Amino acid sequence: MRFAYFALVLGFAALAPLRAVAFEIEDSIFYPAQTGQITLQIISTADANVFEPIIAAFQQDNPNINIQYVIASSTEVMKAIYEEGAVFDLAISSAMDLQTKLANDGFAQTYASNATETLPQWAIWRDQIFAFTQEPAVMIISAPAFARLSPPETREDLISLLRDNPEMFDGRIGTYDVRISGAGYLFATQDSRNSDSYWRLTEVMGRLNAKLYAGSGDMIRDVASGELALAYNVVGSYANSRLAEFPDLRIIRFSDYVNVMLRTALIPENAENPVEAGLMIDFLVGLNARPELEKLTSLPPIDPLRLQENSAARPIRLGPGLLVFLDRLKKQNFLKNWVSSMEQE
Repeated sequence: MRFAYFALVLGFAALAPLRAVAFEIEDSIFYPAQTGQITLQIISTADANVFEPIIAAFQQDNPNINIQYVIASSTEVMKAIYEEGAVFDLAISSAMDLQTKLANDGFAQTYASNATETLPQWAIWRDQIFAFTQEPAVMIISAPAFARLSPPETREDLISLLRDNPEMFDGRIGTYDVRISGAGYLFATQDSRNSDSYWRLTEVMGRLNAKLYAGSGDMIRDVASGELALAYNVVGSYANSRLAEFPDLRIIRFSDYVNVMLRTALIPENAENPVEAGLMIDFLVGLNARPELEKLTSLPPIDPLRLQENSAARPIRLGPGLLVFLDRLKKQNFLKNWVSSMEQE
């Protein structure tokens, strides 16, 4: 359930007047520390059940830091920081392009430490954006729905499968509504760069009355229930985290290419606790040394060697190239073409 967020500066400033803002959030959870004296305010796209093990481990190392964890969509994170000047100490998002725009337009602080220096060049930008996970965009399928079909290995295979079996897939395909999902828009624009087949696939899904979603969680739920036969461009870490819960769920990583999204963190320009935010960034970029947290969260840490094991992996690189599809006219044209393809009569 989404609701408007009324920002309250916590900790010693708890008696400060409320400042009302209009961006929508999904939840806000306070995590008290053992001897909490400072409250680190985080706005994030990661679900609480995914991020809570990280928060718990961080507070074990930093028992004086409370955490206020606000969950919002990537577009609402952008709106909070960029449009409304909401005060947060850390912004975590799966939409790399929106994070890049925040930094490019002066909404992020510079930060450097021994920990951030260990990141590969493709996982850090201008000492302002720091990647801490590498998460593939995958397709998920319902095993019963594919009992008599071979799962596709490439996007061309998927196009052929959908065209040959319209009665099976009509109304049973899920994907992002890229008009409202920042991560969905990122994946879609990267698809259009990587493959000439993207627009044909979109047209086929449109003709089959694909259902559109704001996030991966609902797509995973509907595939697991059998309502959907498949969902395209789901965040792989979320799917992995639900496999034990949903035994009929299967994950498909295409062999033609796999977009790999980097979940990133930045310190907003108006952060009130940048030192503590830096401690969290150091903790996040060091997740590759905490394998127990990967097991608990299903968030794969930054690991260049692991990427090299899959020749189809295409890490989405941080940098100004991500701003291309955020240009107002280019975005308008992309969305116009997407709507035309997806919402056919």
